[in-house]
Order: sequence, then structure tokens, then C-alpha cells
Amino acid sequence: MNSKIVVAGATGNLGGQIVAHLLKLGANVGLIVRFNSNTEKINELAKRGATIHQIEEWNVESIAPICAGATCVVSALAGLKDVIIDAQTILLDAAVKAGVPRFFPSDYSLDFTPFNEGENRNLDWRRSFHQILEKRNIAATTIFNGAFADMLTGQMPLILFKQKLVLYWGDANHPMCFTSIDNTAEFTAHVALDNSTPRFLHIAGDIKSPKELQSIISTISGNRYKIFKAGGLGFLSTMIKIVRFMSSGENELYPPWQGMQYMRNMIDERARLTKLDNNRYPSIKWTKAQDILETM
Repeated sequence: MNSKIVVAGATGNLGGQIVAHLLKLGANVGLIVRFNSNTEKINELAKRGATIHQIEEWNVESIAPICAGATCVVSALAGLKDVIIDAQTILLDAAVKAGVPRFFPSDYSLDFTPFNEGENRNLDWRRSFHQILEKRNIAATTIFNGAFADMLTGQMPLILFKQKLVLYWGDANHPMCFTSIDNTAEFTAHVALDNSTPRFLHIAGDIKSPKELQSIISTISGNRYKIFKAGGLGFLSTMIKIVRFMSSGENELYPPWQGMQYMRNMIDERARLTKLDNNRYPSIKWTKAQDILETM
């Protein structure tokens, strides 16, 4: 396979796994990295077969020559507004200047298109970047994967292992979409090598409600977990405002209130999916929530 795919953000967890799957699929992978990036991770990616392009300045002039001849530029950049909007716009403009036909923005989240400005800070930045992206002469594909299933083991305030509780807000039977980082990366790699993809793709390794998660964790742990209603959606919205007001985390990528905003979006009816694109690449084996929880 001669397809050249350029990836930015490859030293991150998701970005590194996207690169690994691209290499498995036989792609020619070029990585854009800064000179101060993690040397150990860069060397490991180079050993796997990726071509490393280190740059001193993040600007169009430095990045465009690296993108020349690529069939797709994949962004896995993670950060605050200066990264998601400013740095990613530079990457986008470099791809356009180099004549790259396709660009993947670093979304990898729930589908934020039905939501309004102010409901989720991090998703607002992605929406703002989309407004820039739509004005550029380049095809784009966004992958929506819900929440990363890997977070069920502790980072997401749903399953409290010590207390043996499964928390929920609103409706205990509301379905939520979870996809492992590895599945998201593998799907992204396939999409990068598929020139027929639409503007938006939706995937979910598993769809489970809080009540179903309670049953799963109780069964695999051998302990009886209780389900606990922390409040309604209105109460959660109020708590988000209070926690954000009291917090100094505006310059943090994932302050506690940001996680609460994401949870609020996940349990909103607007987040309910009616169609998934999981079957687009039949070789992918989708990781279930039970598979993640069994690793505990």
C-alpha cells in the first residue's frame, strides 16, 4: 500500500495507537512532532516504521512540506483552545497548501452537533474549529465515538468501586455510547485509507445504560453493586455551574466540571444515536464494556 498518511499528535495515547494500526494496514506514515516531544515515544514509533518529521516552529511553512504527497492528514492533537483551534488551524492550512485531499479533525467524542454553545467548553472549541474547517477547500471526516470505554475503570464518575455503587443522573435506563481507545484508533486507521468516507461517522463499541452497567459489574466482580440516583438533569446542570464557579480549572484540559459537562451531554436525549457505522470495516472486533471492566 502506497498511501501516505500524515499524523499530528502521535505521541499521545490515541495518536500512537492510530499510527500503530496504520502501520499494520501497510500505510506509509509520517509523523509531525516538535523537537521537545517525548523522545522515548518518538523512537518507539520510528522503530515500528513511521517516518519522523521534527519541527522547531509550528507554522504552515514548516508543516506543509511534510504534508506534500499525503492522501490524508489525521489530527490527534489534544489540548486547550490554543491547540484545538489555533494549532489545528495551522495544521489544516498546511494540509490545504500542500494539496492534501482529506483532513480528519481531532474530535473523537460524542456527537456535539445537536448541542448549543456553552453546554460543554471542550466541545465548543471543536465546534468553532468546524466553522473554520468548512471554509477550507478540503474534504473532511469526523469520527464520533461517544466516551472512551477505558475511562469506565476509574476516570469516569459512573462506577464507584470502593463503595460498590453505580451512579446515574436522570434515567437509569438511558443508553450511553462507549468505545475503547484501541477500537477508535483502529477505525480511524481504516477510515484514513478509505477515500469514500462521508463527513461524519458514528461508532460505539458498546451501548449500555447505568442499570446495565450495574448488572455487568455485579456479575463479573461477584459483589452486589447498588444503583444510586445522584439527581436529575436539572440538578446536575446546577452542580456544574457551582463547581465551575468555585474551580480554578479554566486552564486545565479536564477539570472536574468538564467531566460533569460531558456526562450531562451523554445522558441528554440529543446524544441518542439512531445509526452506527460499526459494520463499515468487518475486520474490527469491538470491545464491550464488560471486556473493559473485566480487566480490573
